[in-house]
Amino acid sequence: MNRQSKTITALALAVCALGLGAAGGVAEERAAGPTLALANAERAAPNFVGLDRWLNSAPLTVADLRGKVVMVQFWTYGCYNCVNTLPHVTRLYETYKDRGFVVVGIHTPEFPFEKSTGNVEAALKRHGIRYPVAQDNEYATWNAYRNQYWPAQYILDQNGKIVFEHAGEGAYDEMERVVKRLLERSN
Repeated sequence: MNRQSKTITALALAVCALGLGAAGGVAEERAAGPTLALANAERAAPNFVGLDRWLNSAPLTVADLRGKVVMVQFWTYGCYNCVNTLPHVTRLYETYKDRGFVVVGIHTPEFPFEKSTGNVEAALKRHGIRYPVAQDNEYATWNAYRNQYWPAQYILDQNGKIVFEHAGEGAYDEMERVVKRLLERSN
């Protein structure tokens, strides 16, 4: 290896080491707390669009839900992580539904068999889901929210603004605190 090749190799290794160090710091930071983001409160929630069917409810719009605190949850019944969130989301709904809290499940399939309404209905029954769920088989609402993850939760304030976003499992206490704070604000 000539002197120029050694210099380039050393420089490349140094850059990689710096990158790994930075990535390691990010990983440590993420491990220290839940993966969540407080959203820009000025971002209006997109409407529910292009939905195939509504279950447990007549069709809803974001405008219909003004005055309520709303959790929009993207999920699919075949996703292990989504299924793990359902007891927490269902408990949150049952706890606060009489105080002006609504959950709207947006069932967006990952696989073709998850498009079946009968399969989704069976999942709702199996998991005791009584809140509104819409089938988003063509990803229209998913795309309107610019969503990329199963599961993902978006909490909307009473004015239809997204004030909290979370992707994945966890952050259940944080979500409940946001819901409670918003509900208390309306009293």
